Amino acid sequence: MSTGWICHERYFWHDTGTGPLGMPGGGYLEPLRHPDTPEAKRRLRNLVEVSGLLDALVPVAPRPATEAELLRVHTEAHVTRMRELSESGGGDAGDGESAFGPGSYEIARLAVGGVIAAVDAVLDGTVDNAYALVRPPGHHAVPDQGIGFCMFGNIAVAAEHARSRGLRRVAVVDWDVHHGNGTQAVFESDPGVLAVSLHQDGLFPADSGKVAERGTGAGEGFTVNVPLPAGSGSGAYEEAFERVVGPAVRAFEPELVFVACGFDAGAFDPLARMCLHSDAYRMMTARVLSYGAPVVVVHEGGYSPEYVPFCGLAVVETLAGVRTPVTDPFLESLLGIPGQETTPHQREAVERAAAALDLDAVRPRP
Repeated sequence: MSTGWICHERYFWHDTGTGPLGMPGGGYLEPLRHPDTPEAKRRLRNLVEVSGLLDALVPVAPRPATEAELLRVHTEAHVTRMRELSESGGGDAGDGESAFGPGSYEIARLAVGGVIAAVDAVLDGTVDNAYALVRPPGHHAVPDQGIGFCMFGNIAVAAEHARSRGLRRVAVVDWDVHHGNGTQAVFESDPGVLAVSLHQDGLFPADSGKVAERGTGAGEGFTVNVPLPAGSGSGAYEEAFERVVGPAVRAFEPELVFVACGFDAGAFDPLARMCLHSDAYRMMTARVLSYGAPVVVVHEGGYSPEYVPFCGLAVVETLAGVRTPVTDPFLESLLGIPGQETTPHQREAVERAAAALDLDAVRPRP
């Protein structure tokens, strides 16, 4: 199994300012580091190297996405605004909580282009699968603005690129703890993209990601949401994959699967209240690989610099089929948390999502 590795030093230079929890500082809100700092992703990159795993990966060079590629998803006004703000010293991507500094437009283009490069490497047969360690993230960005620390829809633009190469069915499995509202918004009326999101119920955006959101028009049934209660651990996620994710993706028969890989459902994340550990991420990666389509994993959120590296290493190890000598020093304690076993109310949430599935709707037509 050959695994592509996409990373670039410029990703770590994306400047998100000093807004505490993403809020602009000022008045009585003392400035503090923005939660989306480079540390979590840089420390993952470092652990992949010191573990020896980097030597087993195939480097794939990112390149900047063109404006024409961005415009397959985003409005011209949004792209222009991001460029002009970046050139004038920085600004906000659109929701007041997504600050960026000078030069971030070019870095964001490189992030989108990194995912596109991963797609090309997989479709060309250079690698079997790929991990794109890109920044800024992308799954919240909607066509006309950035949201939730995202400037452009990294996966959405790359999915359109894949379809420009002739693919007809692309799936997105989003296990970031926050709802993949941007991906949903782009493709909710499109039967060529199956968008599945597992997320903490009502967390962010608070008004999206409900089970009843199933797509619109020709895309009805191709949006699948699994909102899980706060406190959910590996048991609830495993049942969600067994009852919802697996049946939906297998019925859809995708030619390519993207994973929106956030690590903010990890037990130590400061922006969420889930209980996942590295073995849970290992399990979810193995499940996606078992669906039989090529896989491109794209890094999204995850704000614990202490724990993201171990969860990320577990994902990349699983993609590559390599187990390094690294052990997760937090795993034993996390396995003992009561929330790892599925509770009745977590199972009910999974059952509601499973009941909303229409597998006949997503099956390919003759």
